[in-house]
Amino acid sequence: MQRKYFGTDGIRGLANQFPMTVDVALNLGKALVAMLPRRGSSFKVLIGKDTRRSGYMFESALAAGINAMNGDVLFTGPLPTPAIAHLTTAMRCDAGIVISASHNPYHDNGIKVFSADGFKLPDDVELALEALIEDPSSLAERMAPEHIGRSRRIDDAQGRYNAFIKSNFERELLLDGLKVVIDCANGASYRIAPAVLEELGAEVIATGVEPNGYNINDGVGALHPEHCAGLVREHHADVGITLDGDADRLILVDELGQIVDGDAVMVMLAIDLKARGLLKKNTLVTTVMSNLGLHQVLHARGIDTIQTKVGDRYVVEAMRAEGYSLGGEQSGHIVMLDHATTGDGLLAALRVLSLMRRSGQKLSELASVFHKLPQVLINFRVDRKIPLEELSMSSRRIAEVSEAYGDAGRVLVRYSGTEPKCRVMLEGPDLAVLQRDAQSIADLIAKETSN
Repeated sequence: MQRKYFGTDGIRGLANQFPMTVDVALNLGKALVAMLPRRGSSFKVLIGKDTRRSGYMFESALAAGINAMNGDVLFTGPLPTPAIAHLTTAMRCDAGIVISASHNPYHDNGIKVFSADGFKLPDDVELALEALIEDPSSLAERMAPEHIGRSRRIDDAQGRYNAFIKSNFERELLLDGLKVVIDCANGASYRIAPAVLEELGAEVIATGVEPNGYNINDGVGALHPEHCAGLVREHHADVGITLDGDADRLILVDELGQIVDGDAVMVMLAIDLKARGLLKKNTLVTTVMSNLGLHQVLHARGIDTIQTKVGDRYVVEAMRAEGYSLGGEQSGHIVMLDHATTGDGLLAALRVLSLMRRSGQKLSELASVFHKLPQVLINFRVDRKIPLEELSMSSRRIAEVSEAYGDAGRVLVRYSGTEPKCRVMLEGPDLAVLQRDAQSIADLIAKETSN
C-alpha cells in the first residue's frame, strides 16, 4: 500500500491543506483508539505541541476524535518531542502525540505518534492507521454520551521532563563558570532549555525564546546556527547550543564561533563512550547522509559504523534490532537508547557539556578529532517526485559522476520524506568540482520533474 498520509516522520504538510487538516486529525484520533492496544480500562493519550499557531486547532481535533471513541487526553502544551516520548511511558499512557513540523517554517505543521513504549510507530502500523483514516466508517459505532472520554491539562509536565533531563547529568558535575548561549528556535524548548541549564549552574544567554506563533525556526535555531555563532563571539561564551522547533535535534557552536554539526557530535560521543566501555558493540549507527570523514576517523579508532536510510526512526529501528546504544544524523538528531527512545537535542547537549567538564577540554579541542570531507548539499523544490530511475538525463548524469568519483567520493540523491524537495549531496576532495557536479545534477532533476 502506497503511503498517502505518513512520511518519514509522521504526517506533515501545509497547515489547513491536505493532509494536515482537522478532518484528518479527527479521524487519526479515532483510529488510534480503535487500533492501538490499551494498558488499562481506558485509553489514555498524551498530546504535546510546539509553538505554531495552527497547533491549537490540531490539538482540539485530535482530542475530539479520541474523546469520541471513549479515549482520554492529557494536554502538556508546548514541550519538546523527546519530552512527549518520555512522558508517554512515565505516565503509563497508551500513546503520545506531538503536533509539530520540527524544523519547517510556521506555515507547516505535522503529527507524529509514539506508542506506549515511547518509540515511533513502525511502518506497518502507520499503514493500518492510514486505512482507517481513509475509511472512518470502518471505525466503531459512536459512543453513548456516558462513554465519551475527557480531556485535561497536565500542569507539571515541564517539571517532570526537567527532572528527567537533569537526572541524566552526573550528580557530581556542575556547569558553574560556563557561559552558554542557548537558541531555542522560538519553539517548544523556549522555557525548559534555559531553565535546565541555569539550574545546573551555567550562565545562560537565551535567544529564540519569544514565540508568537509565526516565528518558529525563522532565522534562529539549528537550521540557522550562524545566529547563535554571532552571540557566542559577542558574549565570549564557552559554547553555543542550537535546537530546532521541536528540540529533537542539536547543532553546537564552539567557543571560536565555529559550527559543530551532528556528525561531529556523534564522533565525540562515540569516542568518549568507547573509552569508558559504554559504547555497545563498539558501533555507531548513522544514515547515508553522514560525512565520509566520520567513518574514517571512527574506523581508525576501532569503532564500527552502520548506515541506514535517512530518518531518525530508521536509525532507532536499527539500534533496537541489534542492541546498539548510539546513533544519529548529520542534521543533529542524536539518539542515545540508554537514556531516551528518540533524538533529544537538550539531552545530547548535556552529554557534550559533561564531556567538556570531565575532560577539561574546550569544545573546539574535542571536535578537532573529526576531519570533515568537503561536502555540497543542494535542496530544491520539485513539482513532482518522479522516481529517479525514470528520469533518463538525471540518472545518466548521476551515474557518470559516481563513476568519476570512485572510492574518493560519493553521490547521494533523494527526495525529502517530509517536504516537496529533492536533495543532492556530493562528497569528495575538490569543493569546486563538487559544486559544479551537484548543480548539474540538480538542474537536470528540476527540469525533468517540472510540470
